[in-house]
Amino acid sequence: MSPTTSRIASTTSRTASPTTPPPAATSAAPSSSPRSTRSGPGGLAAPSPHPSPSSRCARSRSGSAGPGTAWRTPTLALVGTKKPVGVEEEMKELGRWLTLQQPSAHDSSSSSSSSSSDPASQTDALKQDHAVLSIVGFGGVGKTTIATALYQAYSDQFDRRATVTVSQSSDIDMILLTILSQVKPQSKDDNEQQGSNGGGPSDRKSLMATIGTVWGTIMHKGRKDDEQRGGGTSQTTKDLKQHLEEHSYLLLVDDVWSAPMWKKIKNSLPKSNKGSRIIVTTRFQAVANECRRYKGDHIHKVVVLSDNKPKELFMAESGISVDKPKENQEKIPARLWEMCGGLPLAIVTMAGYAACNPDKLVDKWDEVCSTLVPVSGKALGQDGVTRILSHCYNDMPGEIKTCSLYLCIFPKGRKVSRKRLTRRWLAERFVSEKDGLSAEDVAEAYFNHLVRRKIIRAVEHNSNGKVKSYQVHDMVLEYIVSKASEENFVTVVGGHWLMAPPSNKVRRLSLQVSDTKHKKSMESMNLTHVRSLTMFGSLTQLPSNSLKFGIVQVLDLEGCKDFKQHHAEEICKMLLLKYLSLRRTDIDKIPKKIGKLQYLETLDIRETNVTELPNTICLLERVENILGGNKRTRKALKLPEDLKKETMKSLRILSGIEIVEGQGTVADFHHLTDLRKLTIYRLNLKKGSELFGELSSSIEYLGGYSLHTLVIDDESSEFLISLGALSSPPKFLNALELSGKLVELPKWITELDALTKLTLSVTVLTADALHVLSKLNTLFSLTFSLTAAKQDPETIFIIEENKGRSDGQIMVPTGGFENLKLLRFLAPFVPRLSFPKNSLPKLERLELRFSMFEGLYGLENLAELKEVHLRVHDKADETTKSLVEGMATAAREGNKCPRIIVDQYHGRE
Repeated sequence: MSPTTSRIASTTSRTASPTTPPPAATSAAPSSSPRSTRSGPGGLAAPSPHPSPSSRCARSRSGSAGPGTAWRTPTLALVGTKKPVGVEEEMKELGRWLTLQQPSAHDSSSSSSSSSSDPASQTDALKQDHAVLSIVGFGGVGKTTIATALYQAYSDQFDRRATVTVSQSSDIDMILLTILSQVKPQSKDDNEQQGSNGGGPSDRKSLMATIGTVWGTIMHKGRKDDEQRGGGTSQTTKDLKQHLEEHSYLLLVDDVWSAPMWKKIKNSLPKSNKGSRIIVTTRFQAVANECRRYKGDHIHKVVVLSDNKPKELFMAESGISVDKPKENQEKIPARLWEMCGGLPLAIVTMAGYAACNPDKLVDKWDEVCSTLVPVSGKALGQDGVTRILSHCYNDMPGEIKTCSLYLCIFPKGRKVSRKRLTRRWLAERFVSEKDGLSAEDVAEAYFNHLVRRKIIRAVEHNSNGKVKSYQVHDMVLEYIVSKASEENFVTVVGGHWLMAPPSNKVRRLSLQVSDTKHKKSMESMNLTHVRSLTMFGSLTQLPSNSLKFGIVQVLDLEGCKDFKQHHAEEICKMLLLKYLSLRRTDIDKIPKKIGKLQYLETLDIRETNVTELPNTICLLERVENILGGNKRTRKALKLPEDLKKETMKSLRILSGIEIVEGQGTVADFHHLTDLRKLTIYRLNLKKGSELFGELSSSIEYLGGYSLHTLVIDDESSEFLISLGALSSPPKFLNALELSGKLVELPKWITELDALTKLTLSVTVLTADALHVLSKLNTLFSLTFSLTAAKQDPETIFIIEENKGRSDGQIMVPTGGFENLKLLRFLAPFVPRLSFPKNSLPKLERLELRFSMFEGLYGLENLAELKEVHLRVHDKADETTKSLVEGMATAAREGNKCPRIIVDQYHGRE
């Protein structure tokens, strides 16, 4: 039988494209536009130590003002997967395959490809072992879209679930560790800080710790040939089987390039009779054939769109509704999508182009079509995607072109933090103040423009609804790599696509593979003019002189292994450094010589062993962002005593600090009038002390300037209580977190008319408190947690007392929370929660983490609710586990919305 063919609209396929470099585009990337600068040593631009008034006054309103579509404000959202266009029947068929149901008569007559033509025999096979669905098709046709849609739609029906992107990776251990990090029970700390990630990997800390244990084997000790071994390391495989063999599981293995790699992955998975499923995407028929080895296995071939589907996809992605009056569409000629040959990636790219050119007239669109396809009526082939990408690239404003070329710094298939990217843009001076917006807000607007252009796609959102991380489609990234190489904009070593060695000096270097071969390649390059250096992997493979180039302005070593103290000393000689990220490295001490880095603006030492900063850090007049501590564990960073001398006045973000009674403690921040974000992970002050008064006064004072985010984790809770008495509250806050034994809401909380994200201690949870909070009409997410308050008798007493005052249950009020989309309760005990009619009209996601809970009532009244995520402690009593399983089973069998997803976590409550 021939494989099933589908017509699918894809906006997110990430399958690899042909390795032939695309034709060179016709125009060069412009030089980067300067930020507010003054002359630095050697004639290089250096930031002004005093931000302009517009920079100080600009609120966090990316895209809220100014001309052009670059400033369009994105809609706050939770991560969800768009339903693929044009595959409704195929999705139903594949859904039945995933859920062990008999194919319908229609399905039986279709040209599906499986190892058995007998439906009953196939169903029996599905029940016996893990069956494999391989989705095959060429690049840009939509394989990942349909696979992700299936994964999202049916993941709640399996005990364990995980996704992993393989591409051309030869590292089976890292692939298996990525799966392991998602299927093993999560720790409380890792769950506590999660945003709305749509069910993706979340146990990051555990993953990084596990990776560290095998890195030495991979990088230094050598390992047996994977072909001989046939799988991952014995310990990794053992751990994976331990967490999977007694459970049903659903795995999405994306972008598999070779049959041998697939064999290694499958050989590392347990064989059980739990009805598990594996979804594989590949562009190679040989890989799909290898996946189909048993009766229950299935091949699904994806082809291009036909009929009216290209128009539907174009209209949806461009923001032009098919249902709008004809006059609103007539200036968009049908040829615009017809010339794309039904290829979803081409259609989506053109839709992004149209979305950013809403005023272009019909004759101008005809010119575009004639340029791309000179012969009328002829459609682009797959190679025509490059022409479309080139045209869309050349249409972008010059400064956004430059920002887009920077995307090739990061490896293929990598999820990249939005903030990591935009902060680097700022350090490179690609962005400057514009139209009354600060440089930071302009960077946000440029990022949003690239999303709207379909150059990048959001894959993960924070709990405030903003994009947390993004990815770039393979074929788009291939074009960007080619363009960056042509312009000598970025030099990539060890990337997915071969980049010719630079003919002259290297400006920006990205080392994406750490091995001896690529180390030698770097040693042959002229690196004396490198201004940006990014590494992935181990620092042992970094040429010895790489950290000694004084011209480097951006150094990003995030996640690199084998960081030694001598590396820190060498970094302190990079006198022009503006951006330094040592996040998740092994550094444990910042040298005193860091005071020599007079142009440093961003220091990122989060999730490291650094616990304090030297006094010399206060010599850095231009530093704007100090990011420290660990958000999950609340490990904090001690500030230098010299901060009392009113230094570092340019600070805009001060994150992950501790303020406790004792010698050298700093709590006076009155001079930091540009501060936009203050996060205190550990606070313990005596009421009435000098420090207590200084901090309270500072928060009240800064609230009248630029303070937008405030996080306080108070161990004693005395300070939280005092905040309620502020005479002038921080009215401009859009994010507030108050953790500790908070017993009542601050009286001024209803005055925060810009607040979108609120996190409070569960000790304040009462029906009355919810009634007050329901008046916050801008609120997007609301979380009640037990982060700082320990499970001591006093805490338990407060929770029980609150429950009694609320008649034994928490009744969510009606008629409020007009824009709330995410509601979370993270505590050892969650009381009965009731949702009456007309409550939470826009809620999409409900998350609970607990050891004990008493049930949810009225979920049917939440019209927009899509997902309920229940995280149950692995030591929870049988009554609680039975209640949770009953809810999940009822939701599955009733085929009702919302989906109920159940996970376990471990750790002390």
